[in-house]
Amino acid sequence: MALSILASSLLDADYAASLCQQFGLTLADEVSGWHLAWHNDALVLRNAELPKQGDIVVDFASGAASYRRLHGGGKGEAIAKACGLNKKRELTVLDATAGLGRDAFVLASLGASVTLVERNPVVAALLYDGLRRGCNITELHWLAKRMTLLHSPGIDALQQHPTVDVVYLDPMFPPRDKTALVKKEMRAFHDVVGSDTDADALLAPALKLAQKRVVVKRPGYADFLAGQAPTMSVTGKNNRFDVYINAAI
Repeated sequence: MALSILASSLLDADYAASLCQQFGLTLADEVSGWHLAWHNDALVLRNAELPKQGDIVVDFASGAASYRRLHGGGKGEAIAKACGLNKKRELTVLDATAGLGRDAFVLASLGASVTLVERNPVVAALLYDGLRRGCNITELHWLAKRMTLLHSPGIDALQQHPTVDVVYLDPMFPPRDKTALVKKEMRAFHDVVGSDTDADALLAPALKLAQKRVVVKRPGYADFLAGQAPTMSVTGKNNRFDVYINAAI
């Protein structure tokens, strides 16, 4: 689902053209419903009919991402343990379902080199712009070296990408959490992105690609991906991480 970018005098014309070319978007003078817009030097996703929805933006330099980087527990976080970053910093990770890139950012902040794969053009454009801004932040000087965006279907990336240490999967799943933030973002994602109905098909190529392990993030109530039991599971605050081990780290 490709959306339009609302034209703005504050949006650099060359940058707008680049976004449209890379992600198959269009520039429009008028929009309705879900669309991309330019606000405070950032690309945002908003809905013209839902002003209370608020903007969705990828921001690695402030807000939740910054707080988690500084106070999230580092190598002690469940995701770090599941991916093996509590044992080795410089792992290569393919995040085949990157979304807004929050988990990928945590992994990169702990030393991993992460390829963020996102098939949806709107979400990929948000990630691209978030990386653009993040690379200009002094304290995130490492970001450009450790986070790379690949706009591609996850299944294609898993079948064509060079071997990595870890494959990370976080497919869309209907949330039970009723907090305002989750409802806001999940509503947008289900409207714009839809559900990952092909998520089960990602596990087999992921296991083939990953030298060390595949990590699948799941809500605590969810079944195993593709019905395949993991080697072990690491339980987080709101989710669990199913770990399929191919080799020791």
